[in-house]
Amino acid sequence: MKIALYGKTFTPGFYPYIQKLFGILADNKAEVSIYKPFLDFVKARSTKKTTFTQEFTSEKDLHPDTDLLISIGGDGTFLESVPLVFLKKIPIIGINSGRMGFLANISKEDIESALCSIFKGEHQIEQRTMIHFETPEDIFGDMNFALNEITIQKNNASMITIDAYVDNEFLNTYWTDGLIVSTPTGSTAYSLSVGGPIVVPGSGCFIIAPIASHNLTVRPIVIPDHVQIKLTVNSRSGQYLVTADNRTQLVDASVQFTISKSECVLNMIKLPTTHFYSTIQNKLMWGMDKRN
Repeated sequence: MKIALYGKTFTPGFYPYIQKLFGILADNKAEVSIYKPFLDFVKARSTKKTTFTQEFTSEKDLHPDTDLLISIGGDGTFLESVPLVFLKKIPIIGINSGRMGFLANISKEDIESALCSIFKGEHQIEQRTMIHFETPEDIFGDMNFALNEITIQKNNASMITIDAYVDNEFLNTYWTDGLIVSTPTGSTAYSLSVGGPIVVPGSGCFIIAPIASHNLTVRPIVIPDHVQIKLTVNSRSGQYLVTADNRTQLVDASVQFTISKSECVLNMIKLPTTHFYSTIQNKLMWGMDKRN
């Protein structure tokens, strides 16, 4: 099995789990390729020689026949690794070295059991919806997609106004600090923090959620994901910020955004022991009420 490893940094307490991961991959004779900056980080802090020598630095030199990419870190690291595998349709799974971890949902204690299930072929491929967006200036180049959300935000102290259209039908003018267009996957991320609903992956919808709306009657709305969303921004500064997952650009206020469902999906590994509802219970402590 060809496996790619992507990561950034980790605390000293996580190092034994990295060694365990390397050991399991070696025992199963996996053909491993490691993101070079991550490999350099590990080598600088290890007294043991790393047996894996294949490296990659971008999606261009990641082998298209790779069976799986393992992201090591938090959800931010997971999102950074998405552009590496998205267009090549390489499945991805995340090992959590941080705290919350909805995307990187394999705990360090479960590394061995998770990899055992994968090598036994007990896993499934879960397809996650991606957002595609277009601008005349093509501000993100080929990376005009997002797994979690597209966010438009003010770039100074003044609020902005955002005119939103759904399939060319006027929805609302948002007087706000910003606006989030989220996938079901992203419903447990930024959208959740501004009062958006938790949406089960595969629900076939987008969530439009304002950030600090000036009108209290304006609430998040769930719409089908087969529609096209157009956003036009007015800003006193003449500019605003656009964020696609973890990528941010400063944009001129004359730029209009068109957002729709991507034709491509992200392939995520689903293990027999991981379920969306149990993840919510663990991460958000649902069911922890003493009356249960």
